[in-house]
Amino acid sequence: MLTAFKRPESGDRSAEQMQITVMRADLAAQIERHTAGGEGIFATGIPQLSLARLTKAPPMGHALHQPAFCVLAQGSKRLMLNDEVYVYDSGHYLVVSQNLPVSGHVVAASADMPYLGLKIEFEPREIASLTLELSALDPQAHRKAQRGMFTGELSTTLLDPVLRLVNLLDTSDDIATLAPLYQREILYRLLRAPQGWRLAQMAMADSHGQRMTQVINWLHRHYHQPLQVEQLAREVHMSVSSLHSHFKAVTAMSPLQFQKQLRLQEARRIMLAEQVDAGLAGHRVGYESQSQFNREYSRFFGAPPARDIRRLREEQLGLN
Repeated sequence: MLTAFKRPESGDRSAEQMQITVMRADLAAQIERHTAGGEGIFATGIPQLSLARLTKAPPMGHALHQPAFCVLAQGSKRLMLNDEVYVYDSGHYLVVSQNLPVSGHVVAASADMPYLGLKIEFEPREIASLTLELSALDPQAHRKAQRGMFTGELSTTLLDPVLRLVNLLDTSDDIATLAPLYQREILYRLLRAPQGWRLAQMAMADSHGQRMTQVINWLHRHYHQPLQVEQLAREVHMSVSSLHSHFKAVTAMSPLQFQKQLRLQEARRIMLAEQVDAGLAGHRVGYESQSQFNREYSRFFGAPPARDIRRLREEQLGLN
């Protein structure tokens, strides 16, 4: 059962923290129950909601992180965006506002204290729709684009709709009607949080953040093609220098570095899923030089393609 919480009086920090502790324990119990003591990432009856339960910390992973709101009921996680480190735990949430190539790992997990978390994905149009209705956004949302990933402190106002959303998994007939309302409330709370303007930037018409969303989406569609920054700058009506500056502000890397990470992650996926060799995978993602592909792959993933893929397959089969 979902507990009803009374909001603490303004300034009563200890009461707020006590309520957060109780709500977090409730969320942990819900995740444990809905994952049935399993291991891994679990899709749910709510399309944008997934749950995670891990009893051992896996090796460093690499992924293309979609825009999402992430909460941990137990445990902590370390993510890297290029060379920047983001750590969040059961007291802090993570927001990824752009499609970003990241690497990361769970810091600690055990059978006695499993890692328990959830992810709620969202679409830019959902942010755009809600942003248009908010009349009092932080004026910083109109300034230079900022990082497309940030952490914030959890509050009862955020945990409350999160718990209500997860609780819908027990009443599947209510999901179609109520899940969109609860998800909208979560986005609203995020936009009104101290760093909510960072999320609003990605959807505000003609803002630098919204233009960077266009650039990132273009790179995702055309990562295998030669990168012509001048043409890309014209597409979003910016100078080359301005594009570089704002793109790095959002992604912590240049467009070329971003494209390279997209290519390497896709090549790894192709080799693992389709069982093709490094030469073909490198060519399919846009590399003309086999030696360059092998060199950059080894530098990024820490091992040559053949050895790295062999290790990943062994891990999948549980042989190591």
